Amino acid sequence: MSLTDVLDVVAAALLLLGALLTLIAAIGLLRFPDLLTRMHSATKPQVLGLLLVVLGLALRLRDPSATALLVLVAVFQMVTSPVASHMAGRASYRAGQVRDDLLVADELSEALPRLKENRGAP
Repeated sequence: MSLTDVLDVVAAALLLLGALLTLIAAIGLLRFPDLLTRMHSATKPQVLGLLLVVLGLALRLRDPSATALLVLVAVFQMVTSPVASHMAGRASYRAGQVRDDLLVADELSEALPRLKENRGAP
């Protein structure tokens, strides 16, 4: 077995694992009960799945220009997804859309004002 065959097998494994993690993230978006757990599902396994897919593509393509483009995709995903999730979580907390009975710790109760009545979609 040559080095290219080994790299192709590793790339296929990474692509399949990344696709599986992305599928798990999509199932979590449908199955989890509240906004905060859905955001967790939308960010953590999805970003890891995308990184595995990007790594698998880079190993399979082995082209420097394609690899540079894939690195840009990974960097932008790593920058935008956590920031967007953080901002959506804070906005939903302020709007009163977070279920208190599902929170283990509420560190924002002293830092952010919270509405007494719920606003927006549940």
